[in-house]
Amino acid sequence: MLTLSQVTKSFNGRTLFEEASLQLNRGDRIGLVGPNGAGKSTLLAVILGREQPDGGSVVWERGANYGYLPQESAAVGNETVLQLACAVSTEMAAALKVLAETSDDSEEHHAALEVFADNDGWQLEARAKQILKGLAFRETDFDRPARTLSGGWVMRAHLARLLVQQPDLLLLDEPTNHLDLESLGWFQEHLRTYRGAILVISHDREFLNRLVSSVVEISRGRLYRYRGNYEDYLGQKDARAEQQLAAYKNQQKEIQSLQAFADRFRAKASKASQAQSKLKQIDRMDKLEAPEGAERTVGQFRFPQPQRSGQRVVVLKDVDQAYGELVVYRGLQFQAERGQKTVLVGPNGAGKSTLLKLLAGVLQPVAGERELGHQVRAGYFAQHRHEMLRSDATVLEAAMDGAPHGVSEQTARSLCGAFLFRGDDVFKPVAVLSGGEKTRLGLVKMLLDPPNLLLMDEPTTHLDMASIDALIGALSQYEGTLLFISHDVHFIRSIASTVLHISAGKLVPYAGNYDYYLEKTKATNARAALVAGEGLSDKRGGVVAPVAKAANAAAAAAPEAVAGPGMKEVREARKRDSAERAARSKTLRDKQKALAAAEAEVMALEGKQAELTAALEGPEPYQNPSLALQLNRDLMRVQQALAVATATWDALAAEVGVLEVESEA
Repeated sequence: MLTLSQVTKSFNGRTLFEEASLQLNRGDRIGLVGPNGAGKSTLLAVILGREQPDGGSVVWERGANYGYLPQESAAVGNETVLQLACAVSTEMAAALKVLAETSDDSEEHHAALEVFADNDGWQLEARAKQILKGLAFRETDFDRPARTLSGGWVMRAHLARLLVQQPDLLLLDEPTNHLDLESLGWFQEHLRTYRGAILVISHDREFLNRLVSSVVEISRGRLYRYRGNYEDYLGQKDARAEQQLAAYKNQQKEIQSLQAFADRFRAKASKASQAQSKLKQIDRMDKLEAPEGAERTVGQFRFPQPQRSGQRVVVLKDVDQAYGELVVYRGLQFQAERGQKTVLVGPNGAGKSTLLKLLAGVLQPVAGERELGHQVRAGYFAQHRHEMLRSDATVLEAAMDGAPHGVSEQTARSLCGAFLFRGDDVFKPVAVLSGGEKTRLGLVKMLLDPPNLLLMDEPTTHLDMASIDALIGALSQYEGTLLFISHDVHFIRSIASTVLHISAGKLVPYAGNYDYYLEKTKATNARAALVAGEGLSDKRGGVVAPVAKAANAAAAAAPEAVAGPGMKEVREARKRDSAERAARSKTLRDKQKALAAAEAEVMALEGKQAELTAALEGPEPYQNPSLALQLNRDLMRVQQALAVATATWDALAAEVGVLEVESEA
């Protein structure tokens, strides 16, 4: 359907592609990947004919049509949301405009109505309404002027138009940026059954894994195609990189051998011709480039760490929060402890962002208290927080603004480099940075002086994959307390050690990582589980399903319709209930004591591990091999004991979580 042959394209003196070729057939599902600036959006512009290649050709199959969704903005006029979704062609858009602006009995109106009918307008409108609902538009939005929508919702309306149009090829540039989790789930499933071909740029790994059947990577001006989804691509790319590295090393070894021969014998008359031949042999070689490895250096950087806080980091007591008549929380109790890395999950509107703002102190509760623990400093990172950056500063100056005394320029530049501000990029003015670049700079600023309580709302939005990996590297090393919201399943799996499910003002903790949460909730889809509602409950047996709670409460409150038990039976039942509550309370206290003891053991072993590690890094082990051997043995024993103690703590924490929920039920 589409063939790119030997395409070359340069921009501002920089070659983006050189003799790049690509064949795209009907039914293909292709993910286009590469670092920021590699030329992904430019390649789409060349395919669309909006940019002319410097060399090569772009050939479309006769009669093939396409639909294109840009990354940032698309034009909108005076049409309504429904009219925009139905404007699948220039002719249809003009007809809809005439129908909206003329009277029913006018000649123009009748002519436009014929065009509308000839293009299956009535079926088109029904399909458009269905798709708009899937993308989270309400019926009351259908007749709303599209120009009154925010930029993100305008992009959703244009996306609906493309899906209604059903072109032979969908060209999508970061289509998930403007979708919430629920509409993203619908969109993902819709594309999986789409009849046409798809070429998509996305930094969402889960989205690519579920959608694409091949990945095209732009690297060093070439297009490399890999079969399979994104995870398959990573494995194949690593294998290719290993082969390239081996070939590069072999060639370098051969070059060194030839050069050594030439250097040794070029001055010797009897060997001069042979030496010259060796040099010519080097010149005739097709030199191999060293494989790229910059993206693998992020984990080697040691990120600054915050001051150690007390064990109890932040507490919310009896908190009420509402927006007008909409009650989000009533009597909320919550506590976070040092070192937790917790992801907040639950349906849209459940109060996840509200909880983060309450914990950060950005939002004051209607009632109740927020208490910070010993030496706790909270930091809140959300979308658009980068707007506080000085526009007249350079990247490096903005990063250093407010950094603590003792943070060197070299440290700041290294951290900037980890987030892809390399070389002279650190001298770029903040004013010319894109939204994604400003987000990255905001992360650099925060990580140069990290708080010990970090609260993050969708931190990966507008970040490319290399930047997400850099953030994962930083947060994996982070020694403070982290609570965050994200729709990036890969990011969640890499960072979260516990999960907090929020729905209808209720918090349910899961003392395990995201896969543990999926297992306990019997979820069938990793993405859908992020927005699952009250029906999800921990199957450990400690959480009463909301419907059951409501039924029990209704039964308790209902008047007796028939003769009930006598007073003796009632008193006995109350005694049994009281005894059961007392037993549960005792069990909870015992488990809490055991949990505190396990935590103390973990802390003691962590301290011992740190001491032994510091001793091994000192000069004495290098001077005394027997001491080094003993220290290594001691460290191994401590690490084994720590693994057992941590497992015990995890198990006790899970049991305590269940018992606490039971005691509140």
